[in-house]
Amino acid sequence: MDIRLKWFYRLGFLLLLFIILFIFIKLQPIWLPFVKMLMVVFLPFIIAAFITYLLHPIVERIHEGGLHRGLAVGIIYVLFFGGIGLAVYKGLPEMIKQLKDLSESVPELANQYMGFIEMIQKKTETWPDGIQERVNESIVAVEQKLALLLEKIIGIIFEIIGSIFTIAIIPFISFYMLKDYTTIKKVVWYLTPRKWRQGGAHFLRDVDKSLGRYIRGQIFVCVLIGSLSATLFWIFNMKYPLLLGLIIGITNVIPYFGPVIGAIPAVIIASALSVKMIIITVCIVFVMQFLEGNILSPLIVGKSLRMHPLVIMVALLLGGEMGGILGLILSVPILAILKVGLVHIRKSFFDKHATEI
Repeated sequence: MDIRLKWFYRLGFLLLLFIILFIFIKLQPIWLPFVKMLMVVFLPFIIAAFITYLLHPIVERIHEGGLHRGLAVGIIYVLFFGGIGLAVYKGLPEMIKQLKDLSESVPELANQYMGFIEMIQKKTETWPDGIQERVNESIVAVEQKLALLLEKIIGIIFEIIGSIFTIAIIPFISFYMLKDYTTIKKVVWYLTPRKWRQGGAHFLRDVDKSLGRYIRGQIFVCVLIGSLSATLFWIFNMKYPLLLGLIIGITNVIPYFGPVIGAIPAVIIASALSVKMIIITVCIVFVMQFLEGNILSPLIVGKSLRMHPLVIMVALLLGGEMGGILGLILSVPILAILKVGLVHIRKSFFDKHATEI
């Protein structure tokens, strides 16, 4: 086939793909309710599969050490879900208490916060009009963003608490997935068309190599940083230590921007208490981020992604613009998968091209 015809064929294919995507987006009101319903049904299976993916290497290592697979699964299962169960049992009542206390203290915190803002406005009132207006606009914008962020975080926490049945069924699904991991792999292998089997297996292996260590390490680091932050807040008598530690731990999964997002609620609550508490809070956040950036992440996560920081920042900005906090969390894993996919496409294209020549 002529090279020009090949390029025309490819351009035509891309044009057709864009038309299909455009029609698909326009028909969103028809298919979106079905997708939401399917997500509700399959969400426990997706979460259980993710937990299985995290725990499987540990199970394999114990099994390779000579222990029966069922026993290895049982030990890891009890340790993992037992630990989570204990943390929820001990921490959930305190979390609810702190959330209730926070909601009751909102008027008092708001008054103290307004006093802090008035002090900033008084100090900037002698500045030129244009600059003062921008300062006031920035304060209003920050307040709106923070109110939205806090509302979302509280909404997510209460949604998690409300989904008791979904949460209760996940450990059982995960247990069977871990126990029958080899069988599931065989079923997927035989269901995949023959011509895609080898390529698919290589692709998944490379994704796991690039992403697996990053995800497992990042989760461990986030749990550690969140726990240490909560402990330090509690030692220094900061209000809502468990809640703030949880926020810092969750947002820490976002590279570069996560520490800033996680520190904002803590600094706001500290600013409504005293200047001393602001300094203590900033010091705690700074120490935690120094520990995470210079000791924990290099040691536990390493350079598993092998991507330039600028590329990661662009992905984070796009993810944040498209999906908010969830977009920021998922942007780096999606970027890693896309990178592996592009490498495989390039390899297969050049191999095919070399064969044709």
